[in-house]
Amino acid sequence: MTLEPEASTTGTSWLIRPQLEPADCVPEVGTGAYDQLRSYGVGPIRQERIAREYFKMPAEERDARIWALRHQLGERLTILGHHYQRDEVIQFADFQGDSYKLSQQAASQTEADYTLFCGVHFMAESADILGGPDQRVILPNLEAGCSMADMAKAEDVEAAWRALGDLGIDGVVPITYMNSAAALKAFCGRNGGIVCTSSNAARVYDWAFARGERIFFFPDEHLGRNTAVRKGIGTDAMVVWDPFQPLGGNTPEALRAARVILWKGYCSVHARFSVEQIAEARTSHPDVRVIVHPECRLEVVQAADLDGSTEFIIDTIHAAPAGTTWAVGTEINLVRRLANQMPDKTIFCLDPVICPCSTMYRVHPAYLLWTLEHLVRGEIVNEITVAPEIAQDARVALNRMLAVP
Repeated sequence: MTLEPEASTTGTSWLIRPQLEPADCVPEVGTGAYDQLRSYGVGPIRQERIAREYFKMPAEERDARIWALRHQLGERLTILGHHYQRDEVIQFADFQGDSYKLSQQAASQTEADYTLFCGVHFMAESADILGGPDQRVILPNLEAGCSMADMAKAEDVEAAWRALGDLGIDGVVPITYMNSAAALKAFCGRNGGIVCTSSNAARVYDWAFARGERIFFFPDEHLGRNTAVRKGIGTDAMVVWDPFQPLGGNTPEALRAARVILWKGYCSVHARFSVEQIAEARTSHPDVRVIVHPECRLEVVQAADLDGSTEFIIDTIHAAPAGTTWAVGTEINLVRRLANQMPDKTIFCLDPVICPCSTMYRVHPAYLLWTLEHLVRGEIVNEITVAPEIAQDARVALNRMLAVP
């Protein structure tokens, strides 16, 4: 932890900028300001520094205070928690889920005055878009962003869209992964497109191909590619769009021939998993079942026994018989939670030295306590709001997703 002086009218008070403790390695992103997308119209987001006492407080005392404040707020507050949150945070969630399940909860839990979203920025944005008009959405730590979401900037996607139009390439349906800025969801809403999650990506592809000849998928090329292969589309019918290259690094002929145009982006956690790790798991555990998230690279998904969303992974392992062995290719906090919940099974992460999702890890119980203390005093901190003109179009794309059977 780093102590920093802050001037005040009563002298110098010392505040603390916490250095989040890693699980197995140093978090990739660290604790610097989350460099939010330029399309939001603001500069880098900086979380207000909070007093060191919040971090020095014994965990038992901190938890007791959080529970007391949560009960004091009662039905006025809903706490949503993503599966990748640490156990010290997820214990307070009224609802746990992946991004799809939580988006459904945000759309249905409209009676509470406040939604405290223990996740990352794009999730809180979607909750604001889908929630009731008087509902306030709060993110415990504003620096909880998403590096993959940042890989597709709205102005770059708009430029790619114009370039495709200039080439006379039509019948293109844009699909943005839930892990994206509200501005990209709005882009899809304006242009006949839709949002998807890893839970419903295959069904969303069906929806898109019923309305067009091609898909423009962003920001995660791996989920886009794996879903296309699942739908029987060969990799020779796909191209990757690199925003730093003219025409994305493609020829006009290749773009015209493509059925799926994939944005060059990835999840830094899931990109770490490899075929070699799967081979090692099979060598050390001959009876192992390998299950991975579709944000992994194609060769990893093909080498695994099963692939699917976070909810799919959870449901599959829960339903498996006692005594089975599972190697899991997804975020370490979830894998450890599953192992603790099911001691009758052997459950381990494919990558023995993988980090937790470093941006999810920015949500520390200290920030929950800090936000709740303000809330019971009638003070809203870290509110996430989406501009009405962006929210209107983004809501169209999100509602299209929620309507897909």
